[in-house]
Amino acid sequence: MKAFITGITGQDGYYLSELLISKGYEVHGAIRRSSSINTQRIDELISKYEDSNKFNLHYSDLLDPSSLSNLINVIEPDEVYNLGAQSHVAVSFKNPLYTTQTSALGPITLLEAIKNSKKNIKYYQASSSEMFGGVNKDSLNEESKFIPKSPYAAGKVFAHDITKIYRESYGLFATNGILFNHESPYRGETFVTRKITKAVGRIYYKIQSKLTLGNLDASRDWGFAGDYVKGMYKMLQHNEPDDWVLATGETHSVKEFAQLAFKEVGLNWEDYVETSSKYERPNEVEHLLGDPAKANKELGWKPETSFESLVKMMVENDLKSAEKEKVLVNENLLNPTWENPSIN
Repeated sequence: MKAFITGITGQDGYYLSELLISKGYEVHGAIRRSSSINTQRIDELISKYEDSNKFNLHYSDLLDPSSLSNLINVIEPDEVYNLGAQSHVAVSFKNPLYTTQTSALGPITLLEAIKNSKKNIKYYQASSSEMFGGVNKDSLNEESKFIPKSPYAAGKVFAHDITKIYRESYGLFATNGILFNHESPYRGETFVTRKITKAVGRIYYKIQSKLTLGNLDASRDWGFAGDYVKGMYKMLQHNEPDDWVLATGETHSVKEFAQLAFKEVGLNWEDYVETSSKYERPNEVEHLLGDPAKANKELGWKPETSFESLVKMMVENDLKSAEKEKVLVNENLLNPTWENPSIN
């Protein structure tokens, strides 16, 4: 079996690649050409499988239809997972054109290539809970209404809908995974969960003194990315293509996440956390809660990692990172003035 993954250098790309290789897949991934190395999350896989054909990287871009189509034709994968996007909601307000282009052009290009392929290729589209808008505290499922409140969410709604159109119009095995927030030690440092755990480690080792956040009352349904990629895989093994919500079914606020993260190192979060309106979104999504009942019933999927275990895992990882950073600071090999990115 062969799989092709866009967004392979991201958090989900790492966990999905690891899962598929463990199941005997030959994994291929698209990465953007850059003047700086941007494969940090998957360097372990690159090193481990450099002498085999189990893990293969190809230069391409979601905004380059010809290269994407060519890769599909050459690789002839059995499964395509479209995880690539400009995925930071706050950044989508500052760069709406690029955000919506990557969300829309990539899926259409991949679906066209699959439609025109002689091989029956299964397709997974990474949809997002942000599409729901979080206008109330209802538990959201596959039938809930989409009310996008950001350029990122609007782009994801388009991608979700075009995937359904190709499924219904051309009989493609095309699925949408509507994933609620999923985190891990591989989460980008500009996302609020990782921003918090990174700061906890640095504050514990006295590298920085404060953490500035935006809306502490925003609530999310947070799960572990390693659990969620198992759901992606199960969707493409189902007998029929469909759309499924993956979520934990419980919600926690940013404040709760911060409280628990600082508690892991015996610190009171209120002594270190400040808020600033400049980190709040122009159109805030206040509350997101998912209902994974359909995925549990039809796919046999359910999250295995608790919220508390997730926070602990992320804090422990960033404590180790901060400890190494502290050594470099003490040896005058690193300037300690770096603070968390000013994106929330």
